[in-house]
Order: sequence, then structure tokens, then C-alpha cells
Amino acid sequence: MNSVSQAASAVQKRTNARYWIVVMLFIVTSFNYGDRATLSIAGSTMAKEIGLDPVGMGYIFSAFSWAYVIGQIPGGWLLDRFGSKRVYFWSIFIWSLFTLLQGFVDIFSGFGIIVALFALRFLVGLAEAPSFPGNSRIVAAWFPAQERGTAVAIFNSAQYFATVIFAPIMGWLTSEVGWAHVFWFMGGLGIILSFIWLKVIHDPTDHPGVNKAELEYMEQGGALINMDRKKEEHKVSWNEKMFQIKQLVTSRMMLGIYLGQYCINAMTYFFITWFPVYLVQARGMSILKAGIIASVPAICGFLGGVLGGIISDWLMRKTGSLNIARKTPIVLGMLLSISMVICNYVDTEWVVVFFMATAFFGKGIGALGWAVMADTAPKEISGLSGGLFNMFGNASGIITPIAIGYIIATTGSYNGALIYVGIHAFVAVLSYLVLVGDIKRIKLKVKA
Repeated sequence: MNSVSQAASAVQKRTNARYWIVVMLFIVTSFNYGDRATLSIAGSTMAKEIGLDPVGMGYIFSAFSWAYVIGQIPGGWLLDRFGSKRVYFWSIFIWSLFTLLQGFVDIFSGFGIIVALFALRFLVGLAEAPSFPGNSRIVAAWFPAQERGTAVAIFNSAQYFATVIFAPIMGWLTSEVGWAHVFWFMGGLGIILSFIWLKVIHDPTDHPGVNKAELEYMEQGGALINMDRKKEEHKVSWNEKMFQIKQLVTSRMMLGIYLGQYCINAMTYFFITWFPVYLVQARGMSILKAGIIASVPAICGFLGGVLGGIISDWLMRKTGSLNIARKTPIVLGMLLSISMVICNYVDTEWVVVFFMATAFFGKGIGALGWAVMADTAPKEISGLSGGLFNMFGNASGIITPIAIGYIIATTGSYNGALIYVGIHAFVAVLSYLVLVGDIKRIKLKVKA
């Protein structure tokens, strides 16, 4: 009887260390997006001082994404080779250092400032490349399928939370003490965070706060708890690695997922690059007010993001179908996000904010691409697969800011920019409904 009660007690006392892991992912991703958004808040003031036109600003905005896209496959390879903990630490430390250095670009003059700013934004993008594939690997290792949507939604919703927390602070710093302080503030805190990461993050089987009951629960639900332990079983040749990549890019399901992520990210990049500038230039707000107002749609995006994951996991438990669980929030969320186009036809400030908030709430609900990634990535190349997915998705970060810059410069209006983003949301819906088909984990073939 005593042993039975002990066994029951052991089951009841299953640890929940995985929740603390996702909290850390949330915090790190908040800084990740905060560092990306520094330029959008400080941008109007910097543009005046430096003398940048909209097209030039578009290119500076895109510098991050050029490097971010280039770094995805090498970043994914590094994660699979050296494990999430080590690679991610260096990623946080280096991107924070380059963010901090952006505060010193005014030691140059004229065109030199633009070159320095482009170069540092490029290096931030390169350093951040392993971050989201790293998030996806960690979630795949720590979370069973029925909790994965919520876990992904939590770290993914950090992009909105970053704006809620950091946009008002950065707006205040820019208006009160100067734009350089924005970069020093974000970079300095990020460097401190990198060392906290080393203390908090472990593999599931090495974590001091995990008991056997939690490990078994995770593994039975499909968590890849030994992901980083198996990395040295055999070395994969470059030819075999290319054969694995070819299997991903020739899969209709994966192509549909890649296209969907590209289109969803068009809205993300509008939000973290041009949106605060839109509020200042098209809606006549002060920089401080724009920083505060930008946080309203961000709060709605955050709530939508968490809700999308909860809905997805609830549908997963009710139906057992990944297709219903993942596609339903994505399709409904993207349809809702098209409402931002209505802003072209209204002048009242609060109505503009309402429709932007509605659009970002929908975008939050639909932003489940990383959950789909954790569901589909082959376990042998989880990091590389996430890198490839993020490469396609963030190509949008190169094209969207530049395209919007040209639209504004050509038309003298932001109306075309909102239509451009709305069309992308609709294409994302079509991609998941028509192209993707059944969502399932890819089993790699071995090269003969």
C-alpha cells in the first residue's frame, strides 16, 4: 500500500520545468524584437538628422533582413551541430553588442553614418539568425504535441509584447535624451540577458529541475527530449545534407508553409519598420505619442498570439487533427488582419487605431507558423529545417520595407502600403487552404 501511495505521489508531483523554459524563450524573444524595432522608433528623428529619404530608410530597414535570411541555413546547421544552449548564448551576446554600437554611428558624418548603420543592422541580423530555429528546436525538445501550439504562441507573441514594453520607453528616450540612448539601453540589457540564459537553459535530460514523470510525459506526447544527445552518432556528409534540404524544398506541404510564412511576415515587418513612421508622417502624431499608440495594436497582437496557441491546442485535444488545429486559427486570423486596409478610408485617429489593433489581433491568432514547423521538421535536421523556413519567411523582411518605401515615394501616400500588406494576408490564407495539404512530420529518405 505504501509503495502504491508513493507511486501515486510521484505521478501527482510531476515537475513543470518546461514552463520556465518557455518563459525564458519569451523574454529572449522580446529583446530580439525590441532590438529589431529600435530603428523604427528612433527612425524619424535619425532620418531628419542624417537626411534619409523614404527609399533610403527602406534600405536601412531591410539591412537586418538581408543578413537574417543569409544566416538562416548556417545558423540552423550550427544549432544541429553544437546544440541550442551554446549557439543561442553567442547569438544573444553578439546581437546585443551590435545593437549597442548603433548608438555611436554619429561619430561618422554624411554617407559614412548610413554605411555604418547599414553594416551594424546587417550584423545584428546575422547574429539573430539562429534565434527562431533555436526556439523551435527547444519547443520540439521540451513540449508534447498537445502543448506545442501554446508554447510556440507564447514565444511568438513576444514580438508584440516587445512593442508594448519597449516602444514607449524607446519613444521617451528618443524625445527626452536622444536616439542614441535607445541603442545603448537595449544593447546593454541584452548582454546581461545572455549570461542569464546560460544559467537557465538546459537540455531536458540534463535539467536539474526535471523529474522522471515530466520527462516521460513529454516523450510520450512526442517531445524530442534527446535531440542534442544524438548529434554525434554519425557525421552527415555535405552531399547528404544537400539531399535532405532538397527533400524539404520539393515538398508541396513545405512550400505552402514557406509561402504562408513569407506572407504573414509582410505584416510583421510593416509593423516593426514602417508602422511608427506611418503614425508620425501620415497621421501627424509626435514621436512620443506614436511610441505609445504603437503599443495598442501590439497589445492586441500579443493577446491574439496567445489566444491562437490556446485555440490551436484545444482543437488538437478535441479533434486529434493537426490540420484542423493549426489551419483554423491561421485562416481566420489572416482574414481578420485584412481589416487594416479600412484605415485608408477613415480619418478619425481612434478608428485608425481600432482597425490596426483588429488587424494585429488577427495576425496574432494566425501566427502559428512555428508550431507547424515544430510539427513537421524532421528530427535529424530540426535546426536546419527551422532555418530554411525562417529564411523563406524573412525574405519578406528584405522585400516589404523596400517595396513600401518605393510605394510611398512614388504615390506620396501610405494607402498602397496597407493594400500591399492586406494582399499578403489573403495569399497566406490561400497557401494554407490550397497548397499545404496534410500537416505531418517529414520522414527523410537516405541517399542511396
